[in-house]
Amino acid sequence: MNAALPSNGPAMARALREVSVRTAGASEQARSLVPEMVGALWSGGLMQWMNPREAGGQEPSFREMIDTWQEMAWQDGSVGWIGIANLPSAAFAAAYLPEAGFAEVFGANANRVTLGGQFAPNGLGNRVDGGYRVSGAWNFGSGTGHSEYVVAGFIPMVDGQMQMAENGLPEMLVAVFPRTDINFTDGWHVQGLKGTGSFDYNLQDVFVPETRVFPLFTREPQRGEATAYRFGVMPLTAAGHAAWALGLARGCLDDVRELAQSKIRMGDMTTLAHKPTFQRGLAHHEGMWRAARLLVTDTFGRLEDEVSAGAEVTPAMRAEMRVAATYATEACREVVQWAHLSAGTTAIREGSRLERAFRDMYTGTQHAFISEKTYLDAAQVMLGITSDSPAL
Repeated sequence: MNAALPSNGPAMARALREVSVRTAGASEQARSLVPEMVGALWSGGLMQWMNPREAGGQEPSFREMIDTWQEMAWQDGSVGWIGIANLPSAAFAAAYLPEAGFAEVFGANANRVTLGGQFAPNGLGNRVDGGYRVSGAWNFGSGTGHSEYVVAGFIPMVDGQMQMAENGLPEMLVAVFPRTDINFTDGWHVQGLKGTGSFDYNLQDVFVPETRVFPLFTREPQRGEATAYRFGVMPLTAAGHAAWALGLARGCLDDVRELAQSKIRMGDMTTLAHKPTFQRGLAHHEGMWRAARLLVTDTFGRLEDEVSAGAEVTPAMRAEMRVAATYATEACREVVQWAHLSAGTTAIREGSRLERAFRDMYTGTQHAFISEKTYLDAAQVMLGITSDSPAL
């Protein structure tokens, strides 16, 4: 990494503001981040920033990840979504792949690896000598529009039988494929997050060596010393969703507050800033946003500190993280809705940041990862109804 570049994630992200804001519309039109934006993520150091040091990364803490993702989403929802898709996907592969697979994917490419896709086990992999032959179809492969490698979650099969894990559920694995192995079917014609290149794709009996496969729920990194890698895929993904929502909502609050200084809505005698209802709403939703951010930063930072000090990652910890992420997302959705309504017709004009953020938020909050089921799974752990849930 160039020594002249910022040495921390939030500074790296802030350095992208001009190009991120300027290319947002073009990325929406292209339905994937334009090459200039992808190039800026690489030249600025962010695309490999989350990786273990062996893969050119800086092994950031949860707190630093959250601040960085929040800044990226403040700039543009699609850029922020790429931040929580491509960056951790590469970091997971770099941390969890066996040594031979790491050498093939990262070492052979001088660590310049953009990786995206779907970790959900929507495929089946028949065990063969040296690996698996995988078939399946995956929707919403975030960041695959510009990724050289694509992940695909699958369930391993031996002689036609699912392989079961110790928890009584089928074993679930993640395979890393070069882009050339993937059959893309597109499907990314959506309301919001248009610039993320989240294409549908499938595989038909494609071989993947076992060296390019790792367990979906592993919390045992093969390389890298960051405590975050010891939490596994699910908690780290939760931190990303929470930070993305916080950044998008922060942008809406900032934009509507600036707009209020000059906007006079039809029938009003003064600017929006002088309306008591707007003042009350701004203060209320600012407080809501700050409370959500505090919940997220305290939860992820505090639990990371405990694990760094020697504690084991527990189901209760993972439940707490998922609740924080889901609650923060719901709170931020309400903040964005209020800002959109307060801005009036300004927020319905194409090209407006408030218009795009509204669409992005209501698209991002459809993600199953921060749905009601998260609350149910977490509550069952809290109540002792179940001792653990892999969904957390």
